[in-house]
Amino acid sequence: MSHADPSAMPVVEIAGLRKRFGENEVLKGIDLQVAPGEVIAIIGRSGSGKSTLLRCINGLESFDSGSLAVAGQPLAHGDARAMRALRQQVGMVFQSFNLFPHLSAGRNVMLAPTLVKKLPHDAAQALAQELLVRVGLSEKFDAMPDQLSGGQQQRVAIARALAMAPAVLLCDEITSALDPELVGEVLRVVESLAAQGMTMMMVTHEMAFARKVSHRIVFMHAGRIHEIGPAQSLFDNPSTPELKQFLSAIDR
Repeated sequence: MSHADPSAMPVVEIAGLRKRFGENEVLKGIDLQVAPGEVIAIIGRSGSGKSTLLRCINGLESFDSGSLAVAGQPLAHGDARAMRALRQQVGMVFQSFNLFPHLSAGRNVMLAPTLVKKLPHDAAQALAQELLVRVGLSEKFDAMPDQLSGGQQQRVAIARALAMAPAVLLCDEITSALDPELVGEVLRVVESLAAQGMTMMMVTHEMAFARKVSHRIVFMHAGRIHEIGPAQSLFDNPSTPELKQFLSAIDR
């Protein structure tokens, strides 16, 4: 596991974040700071607000009150330019791979740097090749998504997120759509990114993996951060009945 620097300016700063869908308040005042190089795993039952929190951080969901900043860039939904700047700082990998089916793996990775950062074609191509090597797909530049396994598609999606050189990488249950035998190849890529010092926030149900790669675990319950702390102490000595019950109900 890489070393996070808690003394440095936080990459992600969240204060008093609240979000409701109609009558249902999904986030009830979230406070969280993520240090450079830190890996945070967010765990909890379905409906506890985990994915909504990630979607607020990358601007896919607006929030009702509180504040949120990434790499010192405040999230301001009314300001299109600020939102574009923020999204360049945030990489997101989803459950479903969301690759463009008409573009090869390499061109999926090249697209955002070419369009958003105006990177010249040759430079974007070299970057995409380098990132595909990094996720173990050096020979798949010209492969179309439908020629790739689910695990390979998800690794292309990770490479695509890294192509914008984000300050933080958000991963939302990125193995849940995969067949069990493909999960390991994706988790190995995430583990290597963590070892290289990538700042990451991941919603996951892979508890052994969360314990292995995370600096801190965030346990969300009923829209709040119910417990937070180092992975080993949270798993070995949960201090609330809710976390004890959650951990006893899942296969670790």
